[in-house]
Amino acid sequence: MKLYRYGLPLLVVCVSWFASLVLGQVDSVTQLGPLRSLAVRAGIEFGTAVSASHLDEDSVYRTLLSREFSSITPENEMKWESLGPEPGRYVWENADRIVAFARAHQQRIRGHTLVWHNQMPVWLKPDAFSPDELRKILQRHIQTVVGRYRGSIWQWDVVNEAFNEDGTFRDTLWYRAFGGPEYIAWAFRWAKEADPQALLFYNDYNLEFPSPKADAVLSFLARLKAEGVPIDGIGLQGHISLRYGFPHAQELLDHVRRFVDAGFYVAFTEVDVRMPLPRDNTKDLAQAQVYTQILSTCLALKGKCLSFSIWGFPDKYSWVPGFFPGEGAATPIADDYSPKPAWYQMGLLLYVAAKGR
Repeated sequence: MKLYRYGLPLLVVCVSWFASLVLGQVDSVTQLGPLRSLAVRAGIEFGTAVSASHLDEDSVYRTLLSREFSSITPENEMKWESLGPEPGRYVWENADRIVAFARAHQQRIRGHTLVWHNQMPVWLKPDAFSPDELRKILQRHIQTVVGRYRGSIWQWDVVNEAFNEDGTFRDTLWYRAFGGPEYIAWAFRWAKEADPQALLFYNDYNLEFPSPKADAVLSFLARLKAEGVPIDGIGLQGHISLRYGFPHAQELLDHVRRFVDAGFYVAFTEVDVRMPLPRDNTKDLAQAQVYTQILSTCLALKGKCLSFSIWGFPDKYSWVPGFFPGEGAATPIADDYSPKPAWYQMGLLLYVAAKGR
């Protein structure tokens, strides 16, 4: 791991930790304190995606969620297909339970997501509505959902994954209904009207890497912001595979700083690091390096990177195996809830950052 930000102090802590681990003196990073407390002291929020069903059924999950995370993101419960199964009818129970849990445990909430081409209700078909009707449906949905949780949501992922990898706009229901990308600006305006205090984010994957997509997203959003569209931040999802390369630490920092220099907050919103199965020690250590590089980038952007969120835990609840055959073990917590090297190293990084403030 390139210790470009914290240098020798982190190296000393890591050496001390490994020595104490060998001596059997350290069995949990929580001896340094819960990661949520360390993160807040270091100047960021440490979050995770949350499932309402796991909250109901798994007591260990609830305990770790409340103890270790200062921010939570509903994994599916605020997506349109979950909230609006029928025209004009909303089902709020699961989303409400997550919001209530967060309030009870003093956790901030990232609302996810208002406008997306996936996980839409089956009734929302392009041939069933005129473009004008679709525009009104989208406005009503955004203002209904944001309005219900007004004052409770810290960050909203307003628009999700609107670009292709080559930097062109994704051809979606909303792109066609509006005759172009104007729906993006309107979505942010409508969300701001419904909750002026919430921070509004554009969220996408593969923005962590220099690419035509990252360039196009930055250029387009910067233009909208200059025109007065209320876009506060850019969410970098951070779904990473060990099968492929990952930027050098300084390259990652320099790339992400471009978004900050353009006037945006950033947040790492959905971080997981999948590996070819089966899992082994070498892959665990490689995974830990990627997690800590991303987290150290967030910490280095003082006050501009607001949060670092993993996309769920433990491995047995991860979405990865269902979408990437042969890959998995993507979270920093194993199936049996034992922490992996990534968890320990992130804890140590947060500990050093907190001590340095």
